[in-house]
Amino acid sequence: MTIRSATADCSDLAIAERETDASLLQISNAVDASEPPFEIPAEVSAGSLRSNFWWMLSGNAVYALCQWGLLAILARLGTPAIVGQYVLAVAVTTPITVFFMLHLRAVQATDTRRDYQFGHYLALRLSAMGLALVVVIGVCLTSGYRGDTFLVIAAVAVSAVCDSMSDIVYGLLQQRERLDRIGQSMMLRGASSVILLAATIASTGRVFYGILAVACGRLVVLALFDLRSARNELARGVNGNRAGNSLPPSIKPRWEPRRILSLARVALPLGVVMMLVVLSTNIPRYFVESYLDQSALGIFGAIGYLSVAGTMAVGALGDSVTPRLARDYAQGRRREFGIYVLRLAGLGALLGAAGVLVALLAGRPLLGLLYGPAYAERSDILILTMMAAGVGYVASFSGYAVTAARYFKAQLPLFAAVVLVTAVGCWWLVPTWGLRGAAVALGLSALTQLVGSALILSYAIRADRPVADIPGRCA
Repeated sequence: MTIRSATADCSDLAIAERETDASLLQISNAVDASEPPFEIPAEVSAGSLRSNFWWMLSGNAVYALCQWGLLAILARLGTPAIVGQYVLAVAVTTPITVFFMLHLRAVQATDTRRDYQFGHYLALRLSAMGLALVVVIGVCLTSGYRGDTFLVIAAVAVSAVCDSMSDIVYGLLQQRERLDRIGQSMMLRGASSVILLAATIASTGRVFYGILAVACGRLVVLALFDLRSARNELARGVNGNRAGNSLPPSIKPRWEPRRILSLARVALPLGVVMMLVVLSTNIPRYFVESYLDQSALGIFGAIGYLSVAGTMAVGALGDSVTPRLARDYAQGRRREFGIYVLRLAGLGALLGAAGVLVALLAGRPLLGLLYGPAYAERSDILILTMMAAGVGYVASFSGYAVTAARYFKAQLPLFAAVVLVTAVGCWWLVPTWGLRGAAVALGLSALTQLVGSALILSYAIRADRPVADIPGRCA
C-alpha cells in the first residue's frame, strides 16, 4: 500500500480485532471440500528477491524523480499559485480514483490460488474507472470549481485513469514476481511525463494541455510495453503449466458479470481503505487551501513531495516482498513472516531518521536550489514533514504485511480512525499554526496508522489457522 503506498492508500485507534469466522468475506468461487490441498502455482517466479528489489528501487527512483520534476517544472515556469492549482487537482481526484481502483493490484498480487483471471481484473478496472470519471466531474460541478481549475482537475483525472490501466498489469507481473518489467515500465512512464509536460508548458503555457500530454504518453507506454508484458507473462504461465494444445489466456477483459461482482465484493474493503489512506494524506491540503490560499498550498505540496525519496525505497521493497510474505502467511510460516516484518520496520525507521537529518542540516539550501527563495523560507515545514514521513515509512511496511496476510476488512476501522485523527488535527492546528499545523497533523495520522497496523499484525501472527486452511476466505 502503498498503497498508498500511496499513493495512499493502503495505507491508514487503537483497534481490537473483532471479526469472527461469520464476518469473513466470502469469495463466490470458494473451493469445496473435495479439492486438493492448497498449492502455490508453479509459474511463479522469475526473478530473485534481490533482482526484483533493485529493479523496483530503480523504477520507483526514476518515477519519483520524474514526478518531482513535474512539480519543479510548474514551480520554475509558473508561480506558487499554479503549483497550488495542480496540487488541488491531485487532492480532489486522487481519493476518488483510488477508491474506484479498489487496490486490485494488491488483491491480484496476493491471489495465490488464482481465483480470478487477468481478464476479470481488467474488466472490473475498466468499469470502475468509468464511474470514477463521472464522480470527479460531479464533484467539480457541485463544488463550484470553474474555468482553468475545472479543466486541470479533469485532466488529472484522465491521467489517473491511464495510470490505473498500467497498474492492473503491474498486479499480474507482481503476482508472477516479474518486477523487472514493472520497474522498466515506471521508468518509461516517468521519463515520458517530464518530457511531454515540459515541451507542452513551454509551447502553450497551459497546465491543462500539459497534463493531457502526460496522459497521452502514459497511454502509449501502456499499449506498447505494459500490455505486451502481460501477454508474454500469461503465455509463459500457460506453456509452463498446461497442456501443449492450450491457448494462452487473453489479455482482453472478461465480461462475466457474476465473476466481476464477486471480485468487486472481495476488493471493496481495500478500495475503501485506500481511499481513506489517500484522504488522510490530502485532508491537510484541503484545510490549507481553505484557511490560507493556493500559494501556501503550492509551497506545502512541493515541500511535502520531497519525502518521496524514502517512499520510493519503501514501495520498491514492499512490492518485492509482498508475494513472498503472502505465501509465508498462507502456508503457516508465521515465524518467517514476523521476522520479515520486523526487518522492514527497522529499515523504515532508518530511512525516516536519514530524512530528518538531511532536513536539519541542509533543508534551507536544498529547498532554495530545487524550488526557489519562496520555498527556502519554509525549511521548518520540511523538518516536520520528514518527521511525519519517517513514522509513515514504518507504518507503510506494516500495511504491506497486513495486506499480504489478506486482512483487508480489518483495515477499515483503522483507516477510518486515521482520517478522523487527521481531520481533527487539521481543524485544531491549521487555523492557528498554519502550515506547521498541517505538517503536525500528518505526523499524528502516520502514528495512528502505525499503532493500528501493529495491533492487526499481532493478531494475525497469533491466529490459530493459516489462511490456506480457510479456502476462498480473507480476513
